[in-house]
This record gives sequence, C-alpha cells and structure tokens, in this order.
Amino acid sequence: MVDPIGNKAGAVADRRIAPVAPAAAVETVKPAANEAAPVQSTAAVLSGEMAAKPPIDAERVAKIRKAIEDGRFPIYPTTIADRLLALKLEWSPNDPA
Repeated sequence: MVDPIGNKAGAVADRRIAPVAPAAAVETVKPAANEAAPVQSTAAVLSGEMAAKPPIDAERVAKIRKAIEDGRFPIYPTTIADRLLALKLEWSPNDPA
C-alpha cells in the first residue's frame, strides 16, 4: 500500500521557529578606475532608439492621405467593419482558434 502524502497520523512535527542571526553588512563594490564602462545590450540600445522616434511612419501616412484625396485608395466598408469588430473583441485573424 502507498503511504499518503502529508503528515501521518500520530507523527509529531517539530514546528518551532529557529532563531536566525542578522545578516552581515555587505560593502558596495566600487568600479576600478581603469575599468571600462559596461557595454549596453543591443536590445537596450534599440529600444532607446525606438523610444526616441514617434511610433508613426509619417511618410507612409502622407502617401495614404494623398491616395485617399486622389481617390486611388480602395475603401471596403466590410473590411473596415470586420477589423473594428476584431479590435473590439481582441481577435486576430492569424490566431488558429
């Protein structure tokens, strides 16, 4: 027969709290004068560059705006409605659901 997990009947568990000594003080490490500054990771550099730029591609927006003004930009109300509903429902057409 397999013993159950947990405390066994009749067993006394020692649940006293053990005293803990305070931790020793830790000295801060100062960099040596001849040490080079740490190199930033590529991701940190890239995220800093992207944060400095606006998240909008102004050139692409200008092209689309010009195409709409000239009547060359195709507008399909059903596609717009589908995408608005997908955005509202947080659904992606690429999800395999």
